[in-house]
Amino acid sequence: MREITLSQAVNEAIAEEMRRDPTVFLLGEDVAEAGTPFKVLSGLVEEFGTDRVIDTPIAEPGFMGIAVGAAMTGARPIVDLMFGDFIFLIMDQLCNQAAKIHYMSGGKLNVPLVLRTNMGATRRSAAQHSQSLQALVAHIPGLKVAMPSSAYEAKGLMKTAIRDNNPVVIFEDKLMYQDKAPVPEEEYLIPFGEAHIKREGKDISLIATSSMVQVAEKAAAILAKEGIEAEVIDPRTIVPLDEATLIESVKKTSRAIVIDEGHQSYGITSEIASRLNEKAFYHLDAPVLRMGAMDVPVPFSPALEDITVPTPERVADEARKLCSGELIHAA
Repeated sequence: MREITLSQAVNEAIAEEMRRDPTVFLLGEDVAEAGTPFKVLSGLVEEFGTDRVIDTPIAEPGFMGIAVGAAMTGARPIVDLMFGDFIFLIMDQLCNQAAKIHYMSGGKLNVPLVLRTNMGATRRSAAQHSQSLQALVAHIPGLKVAMPSSAYEAKGLMKTAIRDNNPVVIFEDKLMYQDKAPVPEEEYLIPFGEAHIKREGKDISLIATSSMVQVAEKAAAILAKEGIEAEVIDPRTIVPLDEATLIESVKKTSRAIVIDEGHQSYGITSEIASRLNEKAFYHLDAPVLRMGAMDVPVPFSPALEDITVPTPERVADEARKLCSGELIHAA
């Protein structure tokens, strides 16, 4: 094991898969010479050349359409979408074409495509470059959606995604690219649909995605000093979702908070909370709470932006209220 950044982990995963499979190629804006604005892909063009690491024009619908066609005819493209906010520009290619071709062809065609992009606020990038839009694509049948929470997950999930015969969307939190974590030197893959229990606990379940896993772990550390043992779970993929692990945790703790950086209304938190209410209702001692971003465009003002997303202190405060019965009595 060695510690590497999330950025290095993604780079390693893509390089390893490109060496293993000559049908894998990469395309997107500034992916070659610039290595993306976040420098995640630096060095790949030197090894694989411009035939397999392709800089595209600023034309997201065009290069996404190229990738869908390439995937249908035997290649395994990785599309780099510079910011997750630009997903609105490729919704037809992704949701109407890539997600549906297998069904519409009676199973004769596959689209083994990976769309890697980013999410996350508090980077001072304002309303059009700070959104977390994973709920939009998770809503579309035919797409798989992964949300790595560390360098370890980023590498294992990326390698699994590239080998999958279905279109996969991977959302990486842009603030986590320089975060380090232990990553094995030997090859490994992380299966989709297998959640990871990051911290064992018996009093409340904190189910969190992407960078919110770190928020949940910090909240659990705060609560531990008060004698409250929180279990922290990272679903890793939201499509497919490991319901079984989440439900078993809630059956044990009887309380849960679901935390995601997407907008709270109609989002990932709502879906997971609903499933827990449906399938673990008689084990709950309190309502399942949701904590997401405020339902406002992400502000540019640092003072305002910082209060739009969940923090460890706010998560700990809500958990404290749930465990004390305060929220039930208030209702």
